[in-house]
Amino acid sequence: MSYFMKLGASTTAAALIAVSAAAQERLEGTVSVGGVPIAGANVSVWQAGPDEPRRLGSARANDNGDYHLSIADELDDGAVLYLVANGGEARSAAGTGSNPATTLMALVGSEIPALVTINELTTVASAFVAAQFLNGSDIRGTDLGLKIASRNVPNFVNLETGALGPVISDTLNAPRTTTLAKFNTLGILLSGCVTAIPDACDKLFAAATPPDGSVPTDTLQAAQNIARHPWHNAGELFGLLDEFYPIPDGARYRDVAHVPYLFYAPSAWTLSLVYGGGGFYGVGGAALDADGNFWTNNNWLIGSQTTIFKQFGAGVGRFDTDGTPLSPAITGYTGGGLDSPGWGIAFSGDDKVWLTNLIGRTISVLDRKTGEPLSPEGGYDFDGKLGDMQGVIVAPNGDVWTVDNGNSQIVHIPGGDPDKGRILGRTVDGKPEMGTLQVKGPFGIAIDPQNRILITNSSSDTVTRFPADDPGNAEEIKVGFSPHAISIDSQGNAWVGNLVGHPGAIEKLELVKQTIESKIATRKGTESADEISAHMWVNLWEIISEYPGGDISMIRPDGTVLGPFNADGAITGPWGVAIDGNDNVWVASSTSHSITQLCGFRTETCPPGVTTGDPITPSEGYVGGLQIVAPIGVDPAGNVWVGNGWDNTVTGFSEDPGEALSTRFPASTIVVFYGAAKPVKTPVMGGQVRMP
Repeated sequence: MSYFMKLGASTTAAALIAVSAAAQERLEGTVSVGGVPIAGANVSVWQAGPDEPRRLGSARANDNGDYHLSIADELDDGAVLYLVANGGEARSAAGTGSNPATTLMALVGSEIPALVTINELTTVASAFVAAQFLNGSDIRGTDLGLKIASRNVPNFVNLETGALGPVISDTLNAPRTTTLAKFNTLGILLSGCVTAIPDACDKLFAAATPPDGSVPTDTLQAAQNIARHPWHNAGELFGLLDEFYPIPDGARYRDVAHVPYLFYAPSAWTLSLVYGGGGFYGVGGAALDADGNFWTNNNWLIGSQTTIFKQFGAGVGRFDTDGTPLSPAITGYTGGGLDSPGWGIAFSGDDKVWLTNLIGRTISVLDRKTGEPLSPEGGYDFDGKLGDMQGVIVAPNGDVWTVDNGNSQIVHIPGGDPDKGRILGRTVDGKPEMGTLQVKGPFGIAIDPQNRILITNSSSDTVTRFPADDPGNAEEIKVGFSPHAISIDSQGNAWVGNLVGHPGAIEKLELVKQTIESKIATRKGTESADEISAHMWVNLWEIISEYPGGDISMIRPDGTVLGPFNADGAITGPWGVAIDGNDNVWVASSTSHSITQLCGFRTETCPPGVTTGDPITPSEGYVGGLQIVAPIGVDPAGNVWVGNGWDNTVTGFSEDPGEALSTRFPASTIVVFYGAAKPVKTPVMGGQVRMP
């Protein structure tokens, strides 16, 4: 009886419910491409971990592509398993003999179905989620990274049937991005090689050769090359679709196993998935915790008629490593003074989540494990002396530092004890109260390996830097206009996202100076704090929309500034900046709805011929499910998480929005680009990247 017959006839729970890998003694399923069995394929099951993978069993598929194998060895707790199928003959290509270029994979994780299909779609899904851990057909990586990778395979493909998974085919993804069509197209291209279409393997391997020139020799290597270098030879790969499967005369569609497929060449072969829920709405800041969970500061309450002039604040969201929301629907986590948390979110070693609030103008603390509030009901407000709070970090010594964007000041909480907190950086009559320390609309904050605090001044064109143990000894470093996000690489370089950048036109420069540098001073005394904040955002958005621009500056440890870098214009309104495990730089561009990867300071990790500040991504960056984006982060599996902040700004900047679109100002989704970056160890403490 074939696998397909058994699957259709089975009514037992064992055939449908995942079972513990430690109790699994036998595995069975089928090897196929495009529904065609692969006869005689050699199937093996492996355990992956930090060390060399361990083979646990093997079998040979029969003429129907069915395999049955036993796991002989004892498994490690929480082991991540994967299946590899080599060689074999596609039944549609009878007489061609076993195809040595065929290597298919299914990454099944620590819990596996009783039946596992190994086909072209499981191969594409496995190659992308495990792109940073694959070396040929070997998988090796950290326990957490491998766990994250394996948990995301089912979002793309059903491991039992080999058909599409529930996330890639849901309403947030299938009709809204090209991911489904790209995923199917990649599966179709692999199938062309496996089924022995003349010259298909050679052509596929030529197009899937990475920049270093190492030509792949099998379909799995081709898939992982595409996943690691999605921008490389994108057009050439797409052209193979017509070569392998031309539209028959008189027909409208290609004779292929998967629809839809791409009609037009993609700019890159990235695979991104969109997620929502858990109270996520109009995200400000976001961060990944020690377990790889994605926490989001939800500026506003989902379903509210929020505009920049009349806002309904919300709480905090948390997403599991596979995109499943863990926080409550609608509100997210609440309490402890949470009211429109802004850019600031950080994790301390005692499992606390530190958050800053915009509307509430307070600091809040949650329990990382439960989401329960640990701060008072009204939060920490320092006797009402705080304004719109933004960036926050936890330093290696446990001190908490945060910035007050509205009142241009800094809050220092030694050892994370609010009773010891103090306010720094105030300016009176244009003169700093403490030494040379002053800030202007501070937004982002980080600490470098030399224990120096760096703060971006969004109301100016500078970064303030000072020793953490001597704040009065501050210096100002000139970057671009309206710097916001800041991240520190492993070499101690600070990468700064300048929202406006370096204006070229004289009229734009004057507008920037008048709008940004004078916006608060001219309104104090005539408008409320809420009105001042609203007009600040309106003015800033007008600048970056009417005069698209923005760039990245790099501050060396000695204070030298390199750049600006703008990826040949791909970077516009850069809101979020993150560093990956190769020290390359990821930028979320708000107004171009894209993300860009720049070559970092360690150029040996970049493609040949690419140097510091050069774009690695294509001219438009990576796209797919992105709106007006804000935060960006890299997880322990090398996935890049991006938060959509705004959707309809016409509504958002209206004082009297039309009813039909009155709930559409904030965006309500996050986007994950799978396997695109070198993994990092999370959380990113103090803005400094950590290698796994």
